[in-house]
Amino acid sequence: MPAPRSVLPAPTAAALGPLEARVLEHLWERSEPAAVREVHGAFPSLAYTTLMTTLDRLYRKGLLLRRRRGRAFCYEPRRSRDELARELISGQVAALMRGAGASSAVLSTLVATIGREGGALLDELEALARAERARLKAKEE
Repeated sequence: MPAPRSVLPAPTAAALGPLEARVLEHLWERSEPAAVREVHGAFPSLAYTTLMTTLDRLYRKGLLLRRRRGRAFCYEPRRSRDELARELISGQVAALMRGAGASSAVLSTLVATIGREGGALLDELEALARAERARLKAKEE
């Protein structure tokens, strides 16, 4: 089985560790909650107790929901890939803006990076900025 592609931003991979990230990716690929023995089928070279500990750690970090099914716990992601990515990226950008002192450095770097990917992404960024401005304006009224 090929290693699942990770859509988690780099800070998450470091915060989670490689096995935690792989287990979370596996759970996102499933359509239903999974017990440890079901997850173990995707990681047969690992000890059952290693997976049990990993799932418990992800639960304690608030990344998984855990429910009893008979005598076992079943786990499922608390957030979708996109929701978690947005949350993590938002936190990283906020930290960068606080640390940079002047948010223009962070914003200009973001715009330049997006621009290297193509004009269509800059157009999308502009549309998103306009929509957020309109949302904030409507909220004030």
